[in-house]
Amino acid sequence: MPQVDELVLRAQRFINSTYNNGATLGISKLAEDGRTGWTTMYALTRALQYEMGITGLSDSFGPTTLSTLQTKYPKLNQSTVPSWSFACILQSALYCKGYDGGGIDGTYNSRVQDAVTKLKQDMGVANAFPGSSLEPKVVKALFNMDAYVTVNNGSAVIRSIQQWLNGRYVNRRDFYIIPCDGHHSRDVAKSMLLAVQYEIGMADGTANGTFGPGTQAGLKSHTVVVGATDTWAHLFTAAMTLNGRNVPFGSFTTSVRAAVQEFQSFAKLPITGAGDFQTWASLLVSYGDQTRKGEACDGVTKITPARAQTLKAAGVKYIGRYLYNPSSTSLPEKQIQPGELATIKQYGLRCFPIYQTWSRSADYFNYPQGCIDASNAIEWAKIHGFKPGSIIYFAVDYDAMDGEVTDYILPHFQGIYRTIGELSSYGVGIYGPRNICQRVSDAGYAATSFVSDMSSGFSGNLGYPLPTNWAFDQIATISVGSGDGKIEIDNNIASGRDTGQGDFDPPNPNTNDLDVDFDKTKYRAALLADVQTYLTSIGVPETGGSGWKDKDLVTWNMMTTTEAFTRIMDADWMFTNLARQLKIRKALIQAPVLWELRKLNPGDPLGDDLVRSGLLDDSSTGWGQIFAWVTIESRNFCIERHIINGTPLHETNDKRAVWDRLQDPLYNISSVAYLTMYNAFQVGLPGPTLTTSQADSQKILARYNGDENDEGGENVKQYGRELIGLYNVLENYNKLSRAQ
Repeated sequence: MPQVDELVLRAQRFINSTYNNGATLGISKLAEDGRTGWTTMYALTRALQYEMGITGLSDSFGPTTLSTLQTKYPKLNQSTVPSWSFACILQSALYCKGYDGGGIDGTYNSRVQDAVTKLKQDMGVANAFPGSSLEPKVVKALFNMDAYVTVNNGSAVIRSIQQWLNGRYVNRRDFYIIPCDGHHSRDVAKSMLLAVQYEIGMADGTANGTFGPGTQAGLKSHTVVVGATDTWAHLFTAAMTLNGRNVPFGSFTTSVRAAVQEFQSFAKLPITGAGDFQTWASLLVSYGDQTRKGEACDGVTKITPARAQTLKAAGVKYIGRYLYNPSSTSLPEKQIQPGELATIKQYGLRCFPIYQTWSRSADYFNYPQGCIDASNAIEWAKIHGFKPGSIIYFAVDYDAMDGEVTDYILPHFQGIYRTIGELSSYGVGIYGPRNICQRVSDAGYAATSFVSDMSSGFSGNLGYPLPTNWAFDQIATISVGSGDGKIEIDNNIASGRDTGQGDFDPPNPNTNDLDVDFDKTKYRAALLADVQTYLTSIGVPETGGSGWKDKDLVTWNMMTTTEAFTRIMDADWMFTNLARQLKIRKALIQAPVLWELRKLNPGDPLGDDLVRSGLLDDSSTGWGQIFAWVTIESRNFCIERHIINGTPLHETNDKRAVWDRLQDPLYNISSVAYLTMYNAFQVGLPGPTLTTSQADSQKILARYNGDENDEGGENVKQYGRELIGLYNVLENYNKLSRAQ
């Protein structure tokens, strides 16, 4: 729990006690928790607005608040602060910012003056605003959550750049004090563009922080070379630093030139060693110089022979095309079309595959969906004929905030990475803004990045350097060619890290009757009723039932049929994925898991506790009640037969780690699926298929409980008889879903 700051607590109590009719005034009562946050800063902002006579109170310290402050109080100090409460608001804001508020006594006392002086020094505006008065722009900066000291391992060099920008440009009308925390950000990126515009000579009101034609024209006449020490050299070295390049801030030295050459090589710019226009552009905005001719493109239009000739003539080598289009009506040529890859190959071009469905908001992304996307992408890549080793780019096509990357995007790509790695020989790439690409890649979930740099206003692009593993950099939408050869494409710069595929396997349309997601809306209630009826008929009622019996000790089942069934339905996507990849019937995996869940008894968690305490080295565990040693044997079998990918597991050294992983339902279910493949081998069958007979399916299911030729073989046979009945109930409804 965060530590309570007594001074912030004092500020919160001041707001609550002074504006105790706050709800009527538009100032919400604060939680008195001693923690600085936006809620407290918003309340202070509203209190300030109220004291200045503004009637429409707002959380935003916007133009009305600033202009009112500039008109009424161009300098706040001991002589001009209008009231006790006004002074207390300023003192409270200082405390929330980490400075001495002077006791919240309603006076602009010497402690407040010293704190304001220190604040302006930290901001870098002490020369622009000398003395201990509070100028309106300083007040605006005081009433937000920006830091003016380095935080979270911030860079001292970046902080000096931030302070320099504030000090030099704060008196320009549209330049507001930026944080001085040692981190690049959206605000810092915009301040750099404003600074460039001011130095070009743009007037207030014209300079707007965008990379428009006037800014570009001005930069073309301000190339920076070795020996430059002026403001342009400062701005250029600042831009280099903010893009992760280790250069001294200030003069353009020979060491800066060497770093520029490295950056130009990395970004695939002409290597001149000078701060020329294209280098300026790549440093200041994500898309850089949009007139650059890229060697790659992507698009939603079929590559016909005429269009292939157009692209070839335009210098394009690599084409990004979509594996799948979830819409049957929108963009009919978005998905790779029949014969298209053959055309790409014929004209000496290469293709890199992209997978995207509805990836435009945070709620789409999660671990299960990542697994589903990966499985679907594997299927479609094989259908189109992409060879092993192809990198598939999975899309994040929205401006995810950094917290959303942590909570949604990373788990999603973990699911993609694990599924692709275990079930295919393809690679994982990511399409998205810079920050997302870098974070997913840093987590180890993507080999290369396809960067959506055209979206320069995305928070994930502003203030972030080009990802270290970028393969394709999307910079502009253009049209090339004419007549039948005309085509609209996204122009991409290629780094050479991924060259796509220039040769393809023959198209392999999926004609198999593979399982699909279960139609829960239409069939769930009926399936549950039939499962209950069947289990009751063999002595397993909805509730209770004997789990195991040893002499006089009887242990009763812990889970109802409905509870076990609900778990199977919740994990339907996982059963479907595995069945489709292994090309077996989903019910062959579902039946033993549903049975083992329903038959779970107190002896099972007792065995787990003995393993955890070190008294046993293994136990049947998890949803499928599977032993670690069995899991190791079955996974190794599948690895040896190239059914799945992976490093063989050691029967002793890996046993505990595997047992621990079996606590994860997803790992447990997949282990049941691989055991099903192994069990077929153990009973002398070539392997389960989509058309495995009833008799052979029963043998495979029986083997889940042991070898019918060993002692207790009759129990094994009974297990098979019971499970084949459950299998048939599940398969009947899976078949209905497939038929839709």
